[in-house]
Amino acid sequence: MENLISLVNKIQRACTALGDHGDESALPTLWESLPSIAVVGGQSSGKSSVLESIVGKDFLPRGSGIVTRRPLVLQLHRVEENREWAEFMHLPRKRITDFAAVRKEIQDETDRETGRTKGISSVPIHLSIYSPNVVNLTLIDLPGLTKVAVDGQQDSVVQDIETMVRSYIEKPNCIILAISPANQDLATSDAIKISREVDPKGERTFGVLTKVDLMDKGTDAVDILEGKSYKLQYPWVGVVNRSQADINKSVDMIVARRKEREFWANSPEYKHLANRMGSEFLAKMMSKHLESVIKSRIPGLQSLISKTIVELETELSRLGKPVASDAGGKLYMIMEICRGFDQIFKEHLDGVRSGGDKIYGVFDNQLPAALKRLQFDKQLSMENVRKLITEADGYQPHLIAPEQGYRRLIESCLGSIRGPAEAAVDAVHAILKDLVHKAMSESAELRQYPTLRVEVSNAAADSLERMRDESKKATLQLVDMECGYLTVDFFRKLPQDVEKGGNPTHSIFDRYNDSYLRRIVSVTKGIAFLLGFGLLIIIAVILTGQTVLSYVNLVCASLRNSIPKSIVYCQVREAKRGLLDHFFTELGGKEAKALGKMLDEDPAIMQRRNNLGKRLELYRTAQSEIDALTWAK
Repeated sequence: MENLISLVNKIQRACTALGDHGDESALPTLWESLPSIAVVGGQSSGKSSVLESIVGKDFLPRGSGIVTRRPLVLQLHRVEENREWAEFMHLPRKRITDFAAVRKEIQDETDRETGRTKGISSVPIHLSIYSPNVVNLTLIDLPGLTKVAVDGQQDSVVQDIETMVRSYIEKPNCIILAISPANQDLATSDAIKISREVDPKGERTFGVLTKVDLMDKGTDAVDILEGKSYKLQYPWVGVVNRSQADINKSVDMIVARRKEREFWANSPEYKHLANRMGSEFLAKMMSKHLESVIKSRIPGLQSLISKTIVELETELSRLGKPVASDAGGKLYMIMEICRGFDQIFKEHLDGVRSGGDKIYGVFDNQLPAALKRLQFDKQLSMENVRKLITEADGYQPHLIAPEQGYRRLIESCLGSIRGPAEAAVDAVHAILKDLVHKAMSESAELRQYPTLRVEVSNAAADSLERMRDESKKATLQLVDMECGYLTVDFFRKLPQDVEKGGNPTHSIFDRYNDSYLRRIVSVTKGIAFLLGFGLLIIIAVILTGQTVLSYVNLVCASLRNSIPKSIVYCQVREAKRGLLDHFFTELGGKEAKALGKMLDEDPAIMQRRNNLGKRLELYRTAQSEIDALTWAK
């Protein structure tokens, strides 16, 4: 079971190295899930002396006021070698055999973190002591509770210390070692008071009574040690520390332990309790209890580690890969990010994601409605038709069919279709731009690199502009084609006058039809003789307006189908095929420095990925070692 304590020690050291020591953090913390023993007591309660008695060495700073200003994680390792040494985690691979130097380093490391202002810090110091005279045990020495701030300390230090102590002992996995002096009323004990608040049933509190040998004559601590004055789930343990005179004389710890054993064995009041009193018994009891707690927590710890590994991997995946160091790696990374964005954009167009259906809305609603709103009636009004026909005839009025008038009227009407055609192109362009923005916001990796995002956005916008210009050119060419060449068959298939010898299979305007030629002669003579040329013009105007409107409606119906095809071919299809083609071409000619500027990731994200990566390594290591230990057992 000693391996369990060693494993927890190792994990705790790793947690501290990563800054995971129980503080509030957005990252999951393993520290809080590890069983630990926190030593709590007021100033001058004998807390430091208890720890030194357990270790058997004089190594803790002493003095007036608040001496312990940072948590000290004290890890004891029993070794078979007949020598003792200490190691600080912040001084790796440096063994210290002089424990006076250990005391000085604790003071110096505290000052490095807090300065010389006597302030406090929650960042722990990790100290490991290796000795054949200790048991495997880990204790966390917390700053002593106090009621007043001393000179050089802020007024908030009293509350700050209590808050720090609470942050450790309120966790359900923390075992509380409450140190109270026997020569003071237990009711006023700072350690008992705060322990009772976080552990009202005393299920994880061990009471330690110090300074039993300094009680007034005629008084004793039997009722407390027997659990009658204040009952805890676990028995109270009394300890007798070195006196100040012994400390001043540097009395050896081995001698001090012998004196302590003699005190319990020779005191009439405590003789019956001697077998469970003293610092040696306390150390063995706490070691055994810590082992049993760790063993009981292993299943829950394994479950927590497995769950957290999944969460960390998910978060790292969301943050994306770190930036490559070489030019080739950077180029590949940019290309992959752009391909991911391009795929999202295509999914919007194809209906996998929302937005692409708006393009169909332009073709099915906006374009037909715009064509319907065109005011052909105004262009084909009696007055306008008469004006165009008359102007088209020049000095020589037309004879039968006003062909030039027809053409001018048709060209005038068809020219107005350019407006709806251009509007349809612009509407699809706006939708494509909106889909680009959506795809960019949905691309987590593009959000990760602001400069690359701007570059891709500009490249996509430029491509869409080029595609819009090509689409507008092609679409307006369709309209111009209709204006440039009229469909003669339409006019040849106009209704014919069968009663006067006309053949339904031939148009009255077929210049090669004999009937048409005879009709020209007869109609010209008859109308000219009977009605005069004025009435002829009126009839021509009426027939011309109706005929042109029918033809224009036919062309509108045709363009309603061909304009969407042109837009899809020139804009939508091209955007799917090569939205970033020009960008990729330019990208290939850029140097490593320029590529690096595009991948200017937010430093906060870089730091978070780095922290998550280290933390993931910690959890995987812990999982591997716990599993190996479990299988071995």
